[in-house]
Amino acid sequence: MAAIQLPRVLRVGAGVSEELADTLAQLSLSRPLLVTDPFMVSQGYSERLERQLDAAGLTWGRFGDCVPDPTTESVRAAMEVLRAGDYDCVIGLGGGSSMDTAKAVAAMAVREGPMRLYKVPAQIDTGLPVIAVPTTAGTGAEATRAAVITDSETQEKMLCMGLGLVPVAALVDFELSMTMPYRLTADTGLDSLCHALEAYVSRKANPFTDSIALTAMQTIYQQLPVACAEPDNRAAREAMMLAACQGGIAFSNASVTLIHGMSRPVGALFHVPHGLSNAMLLPEVTAWSIPEATTRYATAARTMGIALPTHGDDEACDLLVTGLRQLCRDLSVPTPGEFGIAARDWEAAIPQMAKQALASGSPANNPRIPEAAEIESLYEAIWTN
Repeated sequence: MAAIQLPRVLRVGAGVSEELADTLAQLSLSRPLLVTDPFMVSQGYSERLERQLDAAGLTWGRFGDCVPDPTTESVRAAMEVLRAGDYDCVIGLGGGSSMDTAKAVAAMAVREGPMRLYKVPAQIDTGLPVIAVPTTAGTGAEATRAAVITDSETQEKMLCMGLGLVPVAALVDFELSMTMPYRLTADTGLDSLCHALEAYVSRKANPFTDSIALTAMQTIYQQLPVACAEPDNRAAREAMMLAACQGGIAFSNASVTLIHGMSRPVGALFHVPHGLSNAMLLPEVTAWSIPEATTRYATAARTMGIALPTHGDDEACDLLVTGLRQLCRDLSVPTPGEFGIAARDWEAAIPQMAKQALASGSPANNPRIPEAAEIESLYEAIWTN
């Protein structure tokens, strides 16, 4: 049995971000708090939404200080703005960090105590309504039941899950992604590829998510290099924005696996952007996981066009790992050392990272379920690969 959770309203296409006021009216909401980051404010993205709210005669507020890889401290600051007003919903504008902040604010609006009380395995099934307006083609947060928040005291990247974190509406407008720089395009796109591939091989995969995941990974593998090389290519940007949303739907309803489990501690401890830390892990963790899901990985390879229909499963899996390594090289994904992490710091952090990865629960969904020592070995392997 599969339990599928999706936004009630999903509007996709060029210009749909201009339908924010109409979407609020459709949902009988009228007092939104806009949650976004300083870049969105400085570049006029938030003003575009705010003009709509003013034209509709709505009362609104703004928290414009979201930080990358959101922290409980940042969420606390946003909560102060929320509590100072009479808001009935939260709008998340930006990349995954802003949308996760918006989700956390909406959830904590009806809860007491520190947010660490509500990390996985706890379930967050209630909260203020969230309307998501993504500006990057990567996280898929506009369609997921997840949020990742770093505990400012412990530096743990906490995974929070539940129906209360699923946006009630998502406005997926690829035109908002047209100004993404190369590194952000590559990293968020690789994050989306991980979402799709992990959802497909997850132990919680189901027929609903399988078809969506395969469609998303095929699009991403073919269109991400184009979007990076040709940033003004509207067709590639539109394809990537849709695929990112599809990837979000897939993993939200089938779960991510070992890649994401191992990625979160890397981001928390070494401040590696989320998509980039996933990309560092993608080829190595895939190669390690293949023996327990050869047919699935082979199908993924054929779907992406890395392997041909005539290739047997073993050969297709070998080609998959080779293809993923090449894609990461083509998109200039660094090793942890090349990123600037000192070898001694990486080595010293491995036991803690392995412990946090296991605690997240994601590795238990992997086709090949690791022990702590195996996760430690994988962290050691990606230092040089």
